[in-house]
Amino acid sequence: MSEFDKAHRVFVSYIDKSREYYRARGSANPYRWAYHTDTPFVPLAKPLAECRIGLITTAALPGDRRNVRERVKQVYAAPAVVQPALYTEHLFWHKEATHTRDIESYLPIQRLAESAEAGVIGSPSPRFYGVPTDYSQRKTESEYAPAILAHCRADAVDAVLLFPL
Repeated sequence: MSEFDKAHRVFVSYIDKSREYYRARGSANPYRWAYHTDTPFVPLAKPLAECRIGLITTAALPGDRRNVRERVKQVYAAPAVVQPALYTEHLFWHKEATHTRDIESYLPIQRLAESAEAGVIGSPSPRFYGVPTDYSQRKTESEYAPAILAHCRADAVDAVLLFPL
């Protein structure tokens, strides 16, 4: 098959695309994905039905277009109420194959509330959290992760679900 056939699935190799992107921008060092020999993940300290669960998204809060560059580079916490939309245009999702109009696909606040009502989880966090998509592993580890952790601890969150775009 030499031509693009919409009847067949094709995948986007984000690893290759990221390397090509940085190479085209003049980077001498090919992008390397994060790799850790050990992980900070731990088993839950109590049953899931007793846990407070938070949501983390890489989408940004909607707002004024004048400050979009600063807004998309900030960790934030916002009330966990169903949002009409978040800002996603700065992210590299496949804009021809999909859309972000279904906010529950990347910020499932309503589904999380339903899980709490059904007794699957203890409760949803009172806030959801936003983290920038940044290809700097240093910033992710030294700035963004500690800021998200501080928000989660302030809200007594036991576990989080991450929804990257």
